Amino acid sequence: MKRGATPIPETIDAQRTPATAPRLVQTLGLFSSTALVVGSMIGSGIFIVDADIARGTDSPALYLGAWVVAAVLTMVCALSYGELAAMMPKAGGQYVYLRESLGPLWGFLYGWTLFMVIQTGTLAAVCAAFAKFLGVFFPAISTNHWLWHIAHVPPVRVGPMVLGNMEIGVNTANLTAILVAVLLAVVNCFGIRLGALIQNVFTSVKALSLAALVLLAFTVGRNPAAWAANFGAQFWRNAGWSSLHPVEVGMGGPIVLVNLVVILAVVQVGSLFSSDAWNNITFAAGEVKNPRRNIPLSLALGTGFVLTVYFFVSLGYLLVLPMHGDPNGVTAMARGIQHATEDRVATAVLEQIFHSGGAYLMAAAILVSTFGCANGMTLAGARVYYAMSKDGLFFKSVGKLNPRYKTPVAGLLVQAAWTVVLCVSGSYSQLLDYIIFAVLVFYILTIVGLFVLRFKRPEAERPYRALGYPVLPGLYILMASWICVVLLRYKPQYTWPGLVLVLLGIPVYLFWSRGLKSRTQD
Repeated sequence: MKRGATPIPETIDAQRTPATAPRLVQTLGLFSSTALVVGSMIGSGIFIVDADIARGTDSPALYLGAWVVAAVLTMVCALSYGELAAMMPKAGGQYVYLRESLGPLWGFLYGWTLFMVIQTGTLAAVCAAFAKFLGVFFPAISTNHWLWHIAHVPPVRVGPMVLGNMEIGVNTANLTAILVAVLLAVVNCFGIRLGALIQNVFTSVKALSLAALVLLAFTVGRNPAAWAANFGAQFWRNAGWSSLHPVEVGMGGPIVLVNLVVILAVVQVGSLFSSDAWNNITFAAGEVKNPRRNIPLSLALGTGFVLTVYFFVSLGYLLVLPMHGDPNGVTAMARGIQHATEDRVATAVLEQIFHSGGAYLMAAAILVSTFGCANGMTLAGARVYYAMSKDGLFFKSVGKLNPRYKTPVAGLLVQAAWTVVLCVSGSYSQLLDYIIFAVLVFYILTIVGLFVLRFKRPEAERPYRALGYPVLPGLYILMASWICVVLLRYKPQYTWPGLVLVLLGIPVYLFWSRGLKSRTQD
């Protein structure tokens, strides 16, 4: 530590942990750390969300512009997090940053939302996507093949939102998702080396798969008809400052016309969600070798790689398929990007290139991608609950490590158990609609925390300092806040439920923290 540098305080239980107690082992090198960033970011979103973005923007230029906006926001945020990660290389990551900068309540609210929705809801959705595409090869795996149908929850309209409308029970698809979630939880109990090995293998394969998709789109898949429809004079179609875009306010609400600045914010629901989960490496910071160097570097390398690939994948879609099409079209070319069957744009692209074999190729690629993504999220998420437990804000058993494998076994199993509940309830897809707003709010708060810590702890050791501080972090706060305001106004069905879920954590925090004061005094 540099002379005069201020150390970051340990958690309450960390101060009282016996020297003989198991501790996290620094195992992850730079490659494994970067693989965790890349593998957690790339799930199934990039293969699907482009259709919704294309429908929203209705312009090739704005369609690509949406990915540029997401890339700028994500990259600036990740580079800013690098300072916090190097300053506090502890298990828990973002939870720790919020706790140290804004106070334990804010850290807990993040951890609460992560457990209830962000990590487990995404994990359930990714495992469900794995099951869905496994059904391409094994048709018996289907959401229509019920093994135990418990109930149907009818839709309930609450203002601009529609809640419920889900099936509770076990079918062959969500059973497959449950088995994947439980399998990965159990596998990750046997040491971080095994989890990291799985992550490295699957991340490498999915990176090569995306590279192959880009290469195919730019070479044999390049279509003169798509080029004529998407580029040249057509590229800037509906992209002018005077162009207006229709947006439905809420669920079944009125249609209003908005300008390009607003529509670019509205469609970030898809692009930012697909670009999320890069912060998972900070959750496992306690197990990274030379974390003050490797975590900031892995954040830069991992996010830079994924965001670049995402842009070229989306550009590749434009080279193969026209943006506009007929929703009733028979072929992938006729439907275009906007109306790809079930929004599976990548599958439509490969069907256009390989015809009948395209669906199987893409299904195989998504199986690899979702399995690797689920593994990374399983591995990382449990470390946050471990850190919360060490602070006395989660089940005590979750703060203990397995003596042999040095893993938070209870945290992994609790996370898997809640994921199973979400799979059986069928609520995960609805919860996913709510999380991007909550995720953005916590990212904004964490970047605010960067400013707070610069003021509160100017002498703290900072091996890496946020690039472009204070301009770029300040720009992120402004841009992300604008997106939140737009979503509150035009997409209330995505925002208010997420906000309520966060606020429900306040009474839970008061419950967990009842014994915290007495423990501190002890």
